[in-house]
Order: sequence, then C-alpha cells, then structure tokens
Amino acid sequence: MRDTTELTAAAERFADRLRAAPQSRLQRGAAAEGLALARELATRAQRLETPGREPRTMPDAGVFAVADQLAVAAVDLAESMRTTPADAPEGDLDEAVRLVREAEARAGL
Repeated sequence: MRDTTELTAAAERFADRLRAAPQSRLQRGAAAEGLALARELATRAQRLETPGREPRTMPDAGVFAVADQLAVAAVDLAESMRTTPADAPEGDLDEAVRLVREAEARAGL
C-alpha cells in the first residue's frame, strides 16, 4: 500500500482555506478552482477504480459545498491509489499533489 498522506493533507489544507474564505472570494474564482480540481481528482479516481468506463462528472453543488467536494474527491483518489498498482496511468501521486498545490495557488488563498 502506498502512503497517500501528502495528497490528502494538501487537499484538506486547500479545502480548509475554501471553507474559511468569504463568499466574495469564492465567487471571484476560488470556488471554481476548487471545483475544477475536485472534478479532476474524482475523474482520476474513477479511472483507477473502473478502467475503460466513462467517468461521471461531479456536479456543481455551489460555492459553499466545493470545499467538501474537494475533500471527498481527494480521499477517494487516495484510497484508489492505495489499492491499485503504482504504475497505473491515473495513479501518479506526485502529479496529483502538484495539481492540488497549483489549484490552491491559482485560487489565491
């Protein structure tokens, strides 16, 4: 089993910042960054869990839900990474952590 703590910690930090952000900041793009990241992480998890099946798109549940969507997607991907081979195309842990950090930086939080 791989240690995916770095991924979940980075995603939880970003989610916490989204939860603490004022509505105006969320509406100016921070929530959109969080949702885009959550969707990407969810897609990667689905591709690991069910290769060959078209991934479902995470819905937009609003600016106040995006932090929870991000946290759940990251945990799902981390769990998928722990239970699949490390060489799976969607299972690059370093790349997933990089995606989280870059999205957080773009969100300006």
